[in-house]
Amino acid sequence: MKVLGLTGWSGAGKTTLLTKLIPVLTVRGLTVSTIKHAHHSFDVDKPGKDSHRHRAAGATEVLISSAARWALMHENRDDDEPGLEALLAHMTPVDLVLVEGFKSEGHDKIEVHRRGLEKPLLCRADRSFIALAANYQPDDLNIPRLDLDDVEAVADFVTGYCNARDLAS
Repeated sequence: MKVLGLTGWSGAGKTTLLTKLIPVLTVRGLTVSTIKHAHHSFDVDKPGKDSHRHRAAGATEVLISSAARWALMHENRDDDEPGLEALLAHMTPVDLVLVEGFKSEGHDKIEVHRRGLEKPLLCRADRSFIALAANYQPDDLNIPRLDLDDVEAVADFVTGYCNARDLAS
């Protein structure tokens, strides 16, 4: 599986770009999955539901399934938060996994940034960034700059990245 991050500061537009990019990539024939990092505690379960009660009772994992979807919830409890590589090992193989967040991991990333964000560019100090998707043109950039508002152009870059990774394998 190819793994490519969309990373940047909060408010940069990562999720907006991701949700516009996925349908363009799937129309082009790629199977795409995502991993999203949350900086805070989150819950996909509802108190009072059987699956929530299983977890509250101490189950390490609870898998809930229906005809429409299934979800596996794993409680870290006393374990450290797993890294990206450990999480990827749980995923069904696809052509491309788009990763939102995980900015300190070493996978290839596109930085998402926008004018007025008032945060420094991460890609200037981190060689894992292979492009910048922004709505302005920064000075002194040693990586490609993609127009944040041109999803087709971003998709062209991503499919080119996937094809280059295929040739290198």
